[in-house]
Formats: sequence, C-alpha cells, structure tokens
Amino acid sequence: MNIPRAYLPPWPFKNMTIFRLMTWASHSAGNGHVTESALTSLARDVVCMPDFRADDLVGFDAHRENQRLDKSEDDPGLKDTPFSNSDKWNETGIDIQIPTGVPQSLPKTFTVPGLHFRSLVEVIKSAFSETTARHFHLTPFRRIHQSHTTAGDETRIFDEMYTSDTWINAHNNLQKQPAEPDCKLERVIAGLMFWSDSTHLTTFGTEKVWPLYLYFGNLSKYLRSKPEFGGCHHVAYIPSIPDRIGEFIASFTGTASRKATLLTHCRRELMHAVWSNLLDDKFLEAYKHGIVLLCPDGIWRRVYPRIFTYSADYPEKVLLAAIRDKGGCPCPRCLVQMSKTDRMGFARDLQSRISGARTYLWDKITTARNLIYNRGYAVASRAVENILQPWSLVPTLNAFAEKLGPLGLDPYAMLVVDLLHEFELGVWKAIFTHIIRVLYAAVPGGGAVTTFNARFRQIPTFGRDTIRRFSNNASEMKRLAARDFEDLLQNMIPVVDGLLPEPHNAQVLRLLFRLAEWHALAKLRIHTEDTLQHLEKTTTTMGREIRAFRDSTRESFTTKELPGEVASRVRRKQKKSEAQTAQNTIITGATTDSNTPTAATGNSTVTPAAQPITQRHKVLNLHTYKFHALGDYARTIRTVGTSDSYSTQTGELAHRTVKRYYQRTNKNNAIRQIAKQERRATRLRRAKEAAQLSERPPNRHSHHPEVSKDDSNITGVELHHYMSSSRDCKQHIMVFPNHPHLNDPAKKDHLLSRLLGHDLDEADDTIYSDAQRNAVRVIDDKIFSVKLLRINYTTYDMRRDQDVINPRTHPDVMMISPETGPTAHPFWYARVLGIFHANVLHTGPESRNRSVQHMEFLWVRWFGIEPNYQWGFRVARLPKIGFVPETDPDAFGFLDPSLVLRACHLAPMFAAGRTSNLLQTTAPTAARPLSETDDWMNYYVMMFVDRDMFMRYRGGGIGHVMHNRQQPPDLDQVEESDDIDMAVFGDEEPAVNTDDLADPDSDDDSVGNPEDSELETDDESGDSDSESDGDGDSVDDYGFSGL
Repeated sequence: MNIPRAYLPPWPFKNMTIFRLMTWASHSAGNGHVTESALTSLARDVVCMPDFRADDLVGFDAHRENQRLDKSEDDPGLKDTPFSNSDKWNETGIDIQIPTGVPQSLPKTFTVPGLHFRSLVEVIKSAFSETTARHFHLTPFRRIHQSHTTAGDETRIFDEMYTSDTWINAHNNLQKQPAEPDCKLERVIAGLMFWSDSTHLTTFGTEKVWPLYLYFGNLSKYLRSKPEFGGCHHVAYIPSIPDRIGEFIASFTGTASRKATLLTHCRRELMHAVWSNLLDDKFLEAYKHGIVLLCPDGIWRRVYPRIFTYSADYPEKVLLAAIRDKGGCPCPRCLVQMSKTDRMGFARDLQSRISGARTYLWDKITTARNLIYNRGYAVASRAVENILQPWSLVPTLNAFAEKLGPLGLDPYAMLVVDLLHEFELGVWKAIFTHIIRVLYAAVPGGGAVTTFNARFRQIPTFGRDTIRRFSNNASEMKRLAARDFEDLLQNMIPVVDGLLPEPHNAQVLRLLFRLAEWHALAKLRIHTEDTLQHLEKTTTTMGREIRAFRDSTRESFTTKELPGEVASRVRRKQKKSEAQTAQNTIITGATTDSNTPTAATGNSTVTPAAQPITQRHKVLNLHTYKFHALGDYARTIRTVGTSDSYSTQTGELAHRTVKRYYQRTNKNNAIRQIAKQERRATRLRRAKEAAQLSERPPNRHSHHPEVSKDDSNITGVELHHYMSSSRDCKQHIMVFPNHPHLNDPAKKDHLLSRLLGHDLDEADDTIYSDAQRNAVRVIDDKIFSVKLLRINYTTYDMRRDQDVINPRTHPDVMMISPETGPTAHPFWYARVLGIFHANVLHTGPESRNRSVQHMEFLWVRWFGIEPNYQWGFRVARLPKIGFVPETDPDAFGFLDPSLVLRACHLAPMFAAGRTSNLLQTTAPTAARPLSETDDWMNYYVMMFVDRDMFMRYRGGGIGHVMHNRQQPPDLDQVEESDDIDMAVFGDEEPAVNTDDLADPDSDDDSVGNPEDSELETDDESGDSDSESDGDGDSVDDYGFSGL
C-alpha cells in the first residue's frame, strides 16, 4: 500500500516529537489511561524545562530509579531534610483477645496482620518542617465583622477551625497549665483532624483499603482541601478481619449465632486496638508535655497536639464510639432513644442533646468484660445485655477514652456531623425516594414518574459543573453520588410542581423549599450569629414539615417499594442466605456432596418453587440517627467551625490518591505497595517544594517577581469582567438588528446614555434628540461579536469566583434592580442574545472624551417579575419570572456588561406550559434556541443553585458589597401540634443582598429502613465539559433578522 509522503508521520502533527509523545500516550502510558491534562503537564513541566536533557535518559529504567529512591531513606544524612525518613511507614500485626465462653479460661489471641502506620508524633514533626507549614495559624482568634452600613455593628464570624470556640478554649487552658521546667517557649496547639473510611479499590472485585487521614486544622480549609497542596497526611491503612478468623472461632464455639456476635465483637476490638497502637506512649507524652519544634518563621515553640474532630460515616462512628449499630440509643453524641429520634427540632429534643450528652461509662464496660472474659458469658448474653443495653454500649474499651480521656478529650464530641452521609445520602435521599413512591401511588401506571423524569432532562445546566445534565431517569437513582442528590434537591421544585393533587402539591413544594433552605445554610462556608440563628429556626421548621409530609402521605396514599428497592431486598436476602449456609458449613464441618439426597425422594434434587415477588408497603421512616443528627449542626458549627471544614467529602476526595497509587502496583500485597507509593510521592513533593522555596536567580532581588504579570490576563480576578477583543466576527450596524424595537436610535440611545454617564433608570426616562444621537459615531459602522463573557465577582465568604456567559448554553444573567420600595424585586433578569464590542467616537458639546472609545454591550431579552405572586422565605416560594411580551417596547434592549452581577440559573415552570404569545413567530429567531418555536410561560429563579446565590437572596453575605434592604425573615418556632400553613407568615419580601459518591450497586436506604447499612461513596465528583473561548466562530446563519 503506497501512502503519499505528505501523510506519513509526523502527519497530522507538526513534528516527530509531538507524534511520538501522542503515540506513547495512546498505546503505552498506563494502558492508555493518561489524561490530556497529564500529557500536557508532562510536555510543559518536564520536557520543555531548560534543565531537561534527553541525553540524561539514556539507559533510564524507572524500576531502578524507584529502588534508588526507596534505599535513600536509610541515608543517615537525611535528618532535617525533605527526604527525612523519620515519619516512614511501619508494618505490624494487631493482637485481639477473643473470649472462649469457658469460665476462668484465658481468651484466645488472634493476630490480624497488615497494619501499616506512621508515628503520629513524627508526622507532626514532618508537617511543621514542610513548606506548607508557612501557612499554619498557631494562635487562635475570634473573627469579627464590623458592618459599614449599620453604624458599625459587630458580629462574630464562624469559619475556620482556628477561629472556633473549641480551639480558643483549648488554647486558653493550655496557657493556664504549669509550664515545663526551665522552658519559656511559646506554647501552641497542633489541631488534629482525622478522617477514615473504607473504600473499594476496583469497580469489580473485593480489593479494599481502609485509610486513616490526618489534616491539620492550623491550615486554612481553603488550602488543606486541595489535594495538590499536600495537606493530607496518610497515617495508617487499617486492616480488615481476615476470613480465616471464622475457622479460628469455630474451633472453640459451636453455634452460628455465637460466632456472628463474636465476629462483630472482634471488629470493634480491632478498631480500638489499632488506635491503641497509634496513641502510643510517645504521643501521650507529646499530648501532656508538648514537642519542641522549629517553626517556619524561625522561632522555636512547644507544640501540643490536640484532637478536635474525627470525620466518618455512621457505621464507623459506631465503631469509634464503641456503641451498638442502630441500637436503642443510636446517637454517638447523646443518649436519645430510637423511638424519639423523629422529634428532631422540638425544643425538648434540642435541650436533651446537651443534658443527655454521652459520658464514658467505664465501670459498666469493665463489668461486662469481666463477665465475658473471666466468667464465660457470651457477648450477647442476657447478663451482659442488662448492663450495657440501656445505653447502647458494647463490651469494648474505647481507646480514646482510655488514653486521652484523663487528658481532657471527649471521645464522643469529636465525632462531628457528616452532611454528606447524614443529609445528602441520608435524609434527603430517603425523602426523594418517598416522593417517587407517592407519585406512583397518586397516578397509577407511572405516568407522573415518566413526566418527572422528562422534566429533569430539560433542566438547564449551570456553571462549569455546578448543575450538570440529568441524562438518565432521575427516579431510578442509578449511579448517583452525593453531589447528584444535591443537584436533585436544588432543581426539584419546578420538576415536581403540578404532578400531585392539592393540597399535597403545595405541601411538597413547601417541604422542598425548607429542605433546600436548610441544606444551603448547613453548607455555608462562613457563618455569622445571624445565619446560625436562621439555621436553628429553619431546623425546627424543616422538622415540622418533614413530619407533616410523613403523616399526610401515610394517610392519603398507599405507598409501596420501588422496583429498585424490591430488587435490592431480593439481593440482600439471597446474600444473607448464602452467608448463613457458609457459616453452618464451617461450624458443623458438613459438606454437600452431589450424591447426598436433598429431598425425601431418592437422590433427586428438589428445588422449592420460587415465591412471587411482591412490593411491600413502605412509609417514610424518621426513626433514624440520620434524621436526629440534623439537630446538631448549628451547635457543632458554633463549637468547631463550618461543616465544610470537617466534611467527609474531604476524605472521599483523598481516596482518589489511594486509588491512583493502587493502579501503580502489581496487585500483589497491594497495601504494602500503596504505602511505598505514598512515601515516594510525599518525599518528592517535599523536595520539589523546598527547591522552589530556595531557588532565587542571582540577578533578581527578593522583592522582584520571577515572572511579570500580564495585565491582559483574561482570568484576572481583579477585573469585573472580561470580553475578548477579537474582530473575527463582525456585523454591520445598519443591518443589526431588523426589529421595530431595536432600531438604530435604540442602539445610539444605549451608547449615548453611557457616554453621558447616565444611570440605568435615568437613561430609561431620558429622550434624546437627533442631534445628540448624531454625535455618536460607530467607527466603520461595524460591531464585533464574541462567544463568551466572563464575570468575576466576590462571594459571600470573601473569595473571588467567575461565571461564564455563553448565549448558546448559559445565557441568563442578573443585575441589581434600580427600583426601590417595599414591593420592589431586588434584581433584574435578562437572557443574553449576543455579546458585542465596538469602537465609538463621541463628538459635540456634551462629549466628555473626544478620543475613540472601546465599548462593550450585551444584546438581551428582558424578563419581568410575575405580577401578584408572593415569593420568599416566609411563604417558602422561589421567585417566578417570565419574558416581557413582544408588544412591550422594553422586551429587548442592550445592557452594559459592567452592570451584570452574576449568571443566574433559571428553570422552566413546567406546570405553566409553553406559549407563543410572548413572541409571536414560529420562524427561527435569535431570541430562542434554533430548535424551539415558542417560550416557556414562566421560569423559577433557582436561588439555591449555590451558596453564594442563596446569600444574595437571603442577605448578610460578608463578602457582598451592598447589604440587604430588609432583615432575614423571623420564622418563629411553632409548636408541633399547631396546624399551620406557612403562607400565613404573610407576603413580605425576603431579605435581599444586592450585590457561589455513590456505590452504584448499593442497597442502602438507611433513613427509610433503620435495618439497612450506611451508604458509602467513593467518588464525589464528576467530569463536565468546560467552556472555551471561540471568538472566531461566525454568527449563525439567521443573523439577527429573525427578530
């Protein structure tokens, strides 16, 4: 086959270097798993560096170089260098004592192999020697905000761990205790925050790892949450109980039930034996007397480790607290009874969390252990149960209470709330599931559910990945992670509106609003006393709404299991049956032979007839720990900071690193190899950071930047917005646009008003003369269109963020309304039809600048506020808007990009349907997507789309320039017995600020069924398509003449 020379390699690339790199990535690198960004980084950060030499790679062997790196740990000269091996990995076995059940008989010792761990003290020392320690906060403080609009009123801010009351109190107590002999060093705290969670390493198979992560609360949450920053320290990989323990137990016990309880007991013993190993004498000495360390600022200090939080899902909290899983008192922090967990939000319930807080009952536990280990009682015997069951305790000594309790640690208070598992994958998932059940019951045949799924698929996306496309049937909940359930909650109101008969429709909409409101408040990255009071009141209101929803649906509908729930129940039953059969086989020693008769008739095998699978009656179950835990959020935020600081999502993201290490192993003794991979990566990262810190060219002073910042950087956060100056796509002003309400004077009026410095409301009321209009000249009569507009804004938590406006995909924007008055809406809304810039010359006596000026403007279609519609927090309704009718002269217009506040997320009000009356044409038009011939009658403004958007409508955002016109609504606590409609709170507008993992095969529904297990998510995030600037694209074929 003769190939033309022009099509031989490197075609279609520029040269052979790129051709070989692309070929290697496609066929060799990690079985083709190298990503585009990783390949780009390889070329940019390695190959293109000035010190890279291809000759140095002659004879290169990666395995040999890794061995060289591993052996270098033993170099005696590594002390106090980034390559120090003081915090290296250790491997040991953990001995657990298994009771025999025989009086006065010594317990059997079983060794669980494979605990990989690092010394906590050495990890602390290494962390303080890293370059990241330059960002440590060593002295806690209270952050206060002083308002510039309310006579300097001050309010407390709750955000970081080192600004929390817990840290401040610990610091004060530390300063009060006697100093170490002959030591005058400053005493500071190393705030330890632990995460642990078991995760699968493969999609298929049973390979798992149980990592324990350590983060330092001294580091800002905005830094430590970044995986590339190095804030995550792997301190242990906890082993699991090996399967052979079943045979070991069977050797001295004779019943399957006794074996099952012993296995559960062994898992608890293992967890606390691991922690007893980690909390060694060296750590206890440091806890009492501190560690003298040289801090990055060159000052020696005595550093005292303190454990502040431990983030884990509920099954792991149960292990750590040494209590029963879903026992009579299921909460690891208080002694609430399971029968009263549905009373979340009651005043008495909130008080009982404090008065009934858990304390370590050492005498009860040791008495029970004496019965088990010395007197031969079974772990689940009645005598043991009588001692422990009233408090849902188990006969396991709590390692934290035993070792650190005398030093002031509360082993129960450190188990902080978990928004991801308790609400997003817990309470909200259960309510979402029950709403689907209600839709099936209300409309037999599944018609309402079909409409439900179709509506979700029409929800527009928002942001880079804030709201992603709902491509699958939402009701089936297949392969949904926590962030997917968050998206479902934020977009549920327009989808479910109108699918149920009244009064259930109004009740569900009100419930969904309160759930979204609570979720937004609980997930805020920065709180004030005002927002915490709002959270407390919303917690009460939400609890009342959820109970009302449970009661009304139980009385009005016969709700049954969903098809997915039936399939999950069958799988659980089958798995349980197989496990029971295996246990009986091990204990009795019996085997099943093919010649063994399985029925009374000869040797033939008789299979029992399959029983028909029926859907069981199912109601919303609120007697769960997860529902009860929602009442702890406001108090937890006050004591240890905002929920994002200790969210289990941080640990879930850290799992990605462990899984990446696993892919580099040969799968033989994978955990040991993962530990080795972690050591290599950590040492190389430390060396790179230290080198970057020490490098300084001899011809550059310390105050000179290495690279000058380009003032034209399109992502510069100091700019309000950025629009490309490309002239590739031009439009003659005389043919744009062909519409009676957007004629040439309209364009001139917009530009003229801006040139004269008129405000938006002033410009609308001003009539300009022909002479004034003629003084405005558009150079060459050309305007230029571009694809994207980037809006930079300050968030409520004083960060900078960016929205990207694209007329094709994300066209909707919001701006501060110039209207005033008690009924005025705080914002105006518009749909961007085009993004333009032009060179303009203003002449005449009113000209303030006679030079050619570059002006940017947006072509928009305006939305109007729905008249006679009450919205806001008091009535629990989203804002509702609609397009201004074509007959209105202000239906279309131009907008200064500098007035755009943010992009906004608008979802169709599906219940109102579509209409062509607002724009009476079915021909293709730039006012609509090319595939549409009519408009939605109304849109909901999705004010819960992200935290910053929520705070703009609620008001009180610290980072927002202008403050709200009104104070947030005061939702008074109402007694549960009151039959109240939230609409009675009145029609006042809300406070407005005028200025952002799931196991696909999991059978979890633990909020709906307390007997089911906790859902664990391995991956919280997903990929999404990103916007790219394409200024060279031409205008669509229809131009603007469709108007």
